[in-house]
Amino acid sequence: MMDVFANLGLGFATVWKIVWWSPAFLQGAVAIPLPMNILLCFVGCLVGTLIGVLPGVGPIATIAMLLPITFGLDPVGALIMLAGIYYGAQYGGSTTAILVNIPGEATSVVTTLDGHQMAKQGRAGVALGTAALGSFFAGCVATVVIAALGAPLTKLALLFGPAEYFSLMVMGLCFAVVLARGSILKAFCMIMLGLLLSTVGTDLETGQERMTFGFAPLADGIDFAVLAMGVFGFAEVLRNLENPETRDVVKTKIGRLLPDWNDIKQCINPVLRGTGIGAILGILPGNGAVLGPFASYTVEKKIAKDPSRFGKGAIEGVAGPESANNAGAQTAFIPLLTLGIPPNAVMALMVGAMTIHGIIPGPQVMTKNPDLFWGMIASMWIGNLMLLVINLPLVGLWVKLLQVPYRLMFPAILIFCCIGIYSVNNQPVDVAFTAMFGLFGYILIKLGFEPAPMLLGFVLGKLMEEKLRQALIISRGSFMTFVERPISAGLLLVAVAVLVIALLPSMSKKRDEVFTE
Repeated sequence: MMDVFANLGLGFATVWKIVWWSPAFLQGAVAIPLPMNILLCFVGCLVGTLIGVLPGVGPIATIAMLLPITFGLDPVGALIMLAGIYYGAQYGGSTTAILVNIPGEATSVVTTLDGHQMAKQGRAGVALGTAALGSFFAGCVATVVIAALGAPLTKLALLFGPAEYFSLMVMGLCFAVVLARGSILKAFCMIMLGLLLSTVGTDLETGQERMTFGFAPLADGIDFAVLAMGVFGFAEVLRNLENPETRDVVKTKIGRLLPDWNDIKQCINPVLRGTGIGAILGILPGNGAVLGPFASYTVEKKIAKDPSRFGKGAIEGVAGPESANNAGAQTAFIPLLTLGIPPNAVMALMVGAMTIHGIIPGPQVMTKNPDLFWGMIASMWIGNLMLLVINLPLVGLWVKLLQVPYRLMFPAILIFCCIGIYSVNNQPVDVAFTAMFGLFGYILIKLGFEPAPMLLGFVLGKLMEEKLRQALIISRGSFMTFVERPISAGLLLVAVAVLVIALLPSMSKKRDEVFTE
């Protein structure tokens, strides 16, 4: 316990100068120099809220589009901005869910059930205020959890060898298969496709080209930004264009934004429970953060004295899921920062951003890049405070933005994507590849395949291959090394158990029911 408090003290003492006084200042823009990391945190939160509010533009596509912009930034500032976009989108998604009955993000689906009903009853402001305050509290708690668990998990990860890392990644991909929407078989196929795509290019050990078909631009492999922007950016535009726009923006007044004492008493326990559920599920590899709001809503409905209130404007149905949503979004950074394993597609993009800046994700981040580790943690708390200030006063502006037709937005999105991709390597072929992957991603969506596991497999593929080779070299080619080492064997056992349990007919049926709901 003393170690935990020592880590917290060390971390928050270190970050004061990192986030609050960065050497990179705005040159010539203002008379008084502003701390750049604070500014980037604000920009990330504002952009995240905006793309969360606007249906059809998600954090995955936005982060993929903004990756090229981060090349000229300090690594700490770049990752602070990208992190702000991610958890800012969770806030913004609730605004759309409550006012328009359209979830801005997948995690905001549950909020539409009671949030929009509250809006129809003239309590839109209370619903928005409850969502913002619950999210702020959950975000603050999750930030402390990350700071407290960071050092112990990093010490544990330093005991890992190549075999343990390989087994850990296998376990993470198994969780990704089970927690993905739809068929387990389809999710497994997407993982394997991602692993296959990661092997395209020149083998670093032998120098032989693999699966390039003699095409020179593929010699260096498929660029991460090209794949991510195509499958999530372009494909998302195509998917939204085929759907007719039906935005039922609430016509009644927003009303007061702060809940009264009776509302607060009803929300205290749901917020606490939602924060705990979201924080735990967010750590799970395989997008467990998405399940947080659904699990919270189910718990609140089951323990409620009158479950019939849910779906008709119950404030607990907004407070619990929104708290779980934000807590899960932030604790998802724990596996990334301590183990180097991305638990979801957004964290996979963060791995790409770290790699671009020459930072190797994993336990060495905390020891070799303490500014980055503690800077991101402190920025999360500051970002949550900024989001509270951004969201509540600007509700009127978000309502106006919700009335902008999507057909007026998508040309700008596509142009921005093309400029960003071209700026990475200054090669027109990258734009063509992005368009090809966009069409491919759209076809996958139409066929019921979820692209997120593919991106996860692609990001982990190179690292898995490297660790597999290292483990086999150390063991002189014996695959028994993966089961002879206790930690590695335990991780593989968990992976197999998760898959077997998920494939059981009774569990498979329950899983399908959960995702259908």
